[in-house]
Amino acid sequence: MKRKSITTIVTALVMLTLVTACINDLDPKSLGANSVTSVDAYKTPEDFKIGLAKLYSSFVVAGQSGPGTDPDISNLDVGFGVYLRGYWNLQQLTTDEAVYSWAEDGGIRPLHWQTWTPTNSFIGALYSRMMLTISYCNEFIRASSASDDAEVKRFNAEARFLRALAYYHALDLFGNPPFVTDADKPGSFFPRQTNREELFAYVETELAAIETELGDPKFEYGRADKGALWMLQAKLYLNAETYIGQSKYTECVTALNKLFNTNAYSLANNYRHNFVADNNTSPELIFTINHDAAHTQTYGGMGFIIHGQIGGNMVASDFGVSSGWAQNRVTPEFVSLFPDPSGTPDSRALFHTDGQTLEIEDVGTFTDGYAVRKFTNKTLAGGNAPSGGSNEFVDTDFPIFRLADAMLMYAEAVLRGGAGGTSAQALNYVNMIRERAYGNASGNINAGQLTLQFILDERGRELYWECHRRTDLIRYGFLTSGGYLWSWKGNTQAGSATEDYRNLFPIPAFDLAANPSLKQNPGYSGGD
Repeated sequence: MKRKSITTIVTALVMLTLVTACINDLDPKSLGANSVTSVDAYKTPEDFKIGLAKLYSSFVVAGQSGPGTDPDISNLDVGFGVYLRGYWNLQQLTTDEAVYSWAEDGGIRPLHWQTWTPTNSFIGALYSRMMLTISYCNEFIRASSASDDAEVKRFNAEARFLRALAYYHALDLFGNPPFVTDADKPGSFFPRQTNREELFAYVETELAAIETELGDPKFEYGRADKGALWMLQAKLYLNAETYIGQSKYTECVTALNKLFNTNAYSLANNYRHNFVADNNTSPELIFTINHDAAHTQTYGGMGFIIHGQIGGNMVASDFGVSSGWAQNRVTPEFVSLFPDPSGTPDSRALFHTDGQTLEIEDVGTFTDGYAVRKFTNKTLAGGNAPSGGSNEFVDTDFPIFRLADAMLMYAEAVLRGGAGGTSAQALNYVNMIRERAYGNASGNINAGQLTLQFILDERGRELYWECHRRTDLIRYGFLTSGGYLWSWKGNTQAGSATEDYRNLFPIPAFDLAANPSLKQNPGYSGGD
């Protein structure tokens, strides 16, 4: 049975031990003999490891038991309320890489149309899940900070990394979220609002502080290590002009050089190795959100991505799952990024075209638009998923960071003026990726062809459906306005310009109503 590291640990901790209380003058001692606090829960390093598992699992499951019961957030759907599913929706459906067919509650299609409002339930779902993960991390960090045990100190650093990752997502998506750390003692208070400059500095400082405390690259699969940290630093610095109006491309190259110099990672020989049920054996993956069909059963996360890509005349069993949900496919504009089929084929163009039309006349019709075959719950060799769990759920891990992304970030940072790298190495990295895609050197480019636009397009070809596209398009100035149009952007089939303020999502209306210290992001009215 495949057991993939810490996220497969079944946690026995009561939720009260992990959530920061915000109830007026609540003293745990007054709860009597049945009260459980972090002082009671954490006695040994193994106790802390169980608590740490909850932090990792908060990215992939909705609660403590089963796929459809006992959610951590009682009024949030256990399917679309999962962190990874929410993050995927906001990063992908807002771009040319994905269109969703189901109507849901009316809030899903406005993501692709870029007509969302502060009451959008899918934006609110990720916001709530993100803040809950941060709260879990704060409590764990508070409890583990006093330990002198070397293993617990590393757990503490991992928790700080996970908190920094969640805050990075908040920085990228919301810009000006509420801000609470372990330094804020549990109690009844309104979290203050931060801003992009302050939050950028916080994430940057946190990552620098824990770098030496994290394990070396690949010390244990699925755990946050130095490689994951360098990737997050590179992401932060590559997008610094978006976040704080300052270029930090040299810092981006510096972080990536640390990653490359370890020689811990290499490109998988087969592109598909990164997206199969045994992708934990790929040498390319740097940090993942782990899934196990027997132990992390969820209708969100990779289950949603794999089930949701299957529809029309596609056969679910070919992907190692029980059914297709006929939800997501790609726009014709995105398909056009790949070479003409009459030329040398790009192996990354994993589209299902039989029974599908290229053009999308009806967003609600799954067969309008090419379907995607990128992810599967089959092994690379075509066998069944390793865990032996139900094929209603999946074993395929989600690649948050992988080496090809690092190579493309390096190339972009160098082209944008980052010191510490060379244009020759940038070209070499890009051609290494393309040689894998084409199976030979026929797709290689020369120095004159390596432009910023080429890198954006190559990032699309290499990294689609991996939660990078929205951030990439914003960095290039293409997500909003009319500089780049795709089908149903702006809620027209041909695509139309949208408002630039949509480069940030709104602070959800429910949090504005609950916390008077918060102000809405520019462009949005408070509760429309």
